[in-house]
Amino acid sequence: MFPLRDDNPTEIFPLFTLAIIAACVTVWVYIQGGGFSPRTLDASICSLGAIPAEVTGRLGARGPCPAGGLTWQTLFTSMFLHGGWMHLIGNMWFLWIFGNNVEDSMGRIRFLVFYVLAGLIAAAAFVFFNPTSAMPLVGASGAISGVMGAYLVLYPRARVHTLFFFFIFFKVIPVPAWVILGYWFLIQVVSSASGSASGAGVAYAAHVGGFLAGVLLVPLFANRRLVNAKRQGVVLSRSDIDRGGWW
Repeated sequence: MFPLRDDNPTEIFPLFTLAIIAACVTVWVYIQGGGFSPRTLDASICSLGAIPAEVTGRLGARGPCPAGGLTWQTLFTSMFLHGGWMHLIGNMWFLWIFGNNVEDSMGRIRFLVFYVLAGLIAAAAFVFFNPTSAMPLVGASGAISGVMGAYLVLYPRARVHTLFFFFIFFKVIPVPAWVILGYWFLIQVVSSASGSASGAGVAYAAHVGGFLAGVLLVPLFANRRLVNAKRQGVVLSRSDIDRGGWW
């Protein structure tokens, strides 16, 4: 299943959702070399990616990166790095589909704080479950998992147009958000529990941690006035939108 779009209109312009997307693309192009230089890409991942063993100080066998560089600061910097074009595009696609509505329901500043906090918790969860790993963690997927968890709490019945494929058969079907997000989360939990994260190169523990962080944090960040208006189909005045848009 792959989400294409949702039927959940927004009231405010998703400024910070777009700003985060722009920041990730900028980092990918100008700091990581757009993936065209393996040397530049590897250097960016090693210097700015979160290496659990260095964060915890339990580094044993050497991994692919030289020792030194940032430690706990990489829990933040790793959120803006990616390992390839498909990694970047997939993350930004999910952020756009679900992030604009979450920002719309929190206000811009709350959403930005929420996004960064969810990303930090996701990275910390990965470090906690892999304290001696020398493999660097990169990607916005932990923070985006938090956004998806918040979306599930806020709009579980919103219709998400989803691409279903079975071998050569493809069909787009609108399904409730709780179906696709619940299915996605179940895959992350099962994959994390099976220990397939290291083999597949996917930080499932970060996805689970970020998603749960989003579920638990959203009551603290959601603007109840904006959320209730959206749920009830109430059209807010321009002054109401502007008043709640930033906070």
